[in-house]
Amino acid sequence: MNGHAGACPENCDCRPVYLAARYSRRAELAGYAEELRSRGITVRADWLRGEHEALDGIQDARQATWAAIDRADIDACGMFIAFTEHPGSGHSRGGRHVELGIALARGKSVIVIGARENVFCWLPEIKWFPSWFAFLEIL
Repeated sequence: MNGHAGACPENCDCRPVYLAARYSRRAELAGYAEELRSRGITVRADWLRGEHEALDGIQDARQATWAAIDRADIDACGMFIAFTEHPGSGHSRGGRHVELGIALARGKSVIVIGARENVFCWLPEIKWFPSWFAFLEIL
């Protein structure tokens, strides 16, 4: 098994996990990635290294490279975990929404952690958890 040392969570095809959230939560998600790795789960989310920060109003070719890397990480994952925000919280760039759409379109196992930010978070094929700790209970 490529991504997991033990039994896979339900609907996981044992490839790496991708973690998606707003960029300002990068350090928090890097910690979650380490928790998953300590359980023998491979995490493939290059953006967590801290080199992909898209700056508002800055036009830079690096952003296209970062998007391509993120898309490749999503393509390689078997499970996509989206960390959402409460509606009206003012976090509007929304790259995580595009990532969620890519994962859904490619038939990935999708998990949403946090508020159901938009109508797509209610799709029956998406597993929802109110918190990271609630998700960890199923592993």
